Amino acid sequence: MKTVELTVRTGSTRGLTDVTDACGRFVADEGDGLLSVFVPHATAGLVIVELGAGSDQDLVDALDRLLPRDDRWRHRHGSAGHGADHVLPLLAPPSLTVPVIGGRLALGTWQSIALLDPNQDNAVRAVRLSFLPA
Repeated sequence: MKTVELTVRTGSTRGLTDVTDACGRFVADEGDGLLSVFVPHATAGLVIVELGAGSDQDLVDALDRLLPRDDRWRHRHGSAGHGADHVLPLLAPPSLTVPVIGGRLALGTWQSIALLDPNQDNAVRAVRLSFLPA
């Protein structure tokens, strides 16, 4: 199995960071297999989603409606609403698997792999990529 850890700078803005190109470079010329993408964080997740055209902000807005950033959460350290960040794995898990065919990600036309980071307190995240050949 081939594996690497990426450092992703999300900054202080909550939202999505596209990691599709990095994933594509990682599996280029690897043949057929599976790409595992994993974030070792309690307050970040991964999604396959269309990016751009307003989808990014729509996703964050929907997340805020489902997991309001207020004081209702028992987990209360960090920035306001941080407890909601710890419930994120319910909606955006810390891992996903993408088929790789002929060294290319088998994503649909508008699909991208994105790191979802609602926690503005962490400006840098790790993303582990692992390729398992067929």
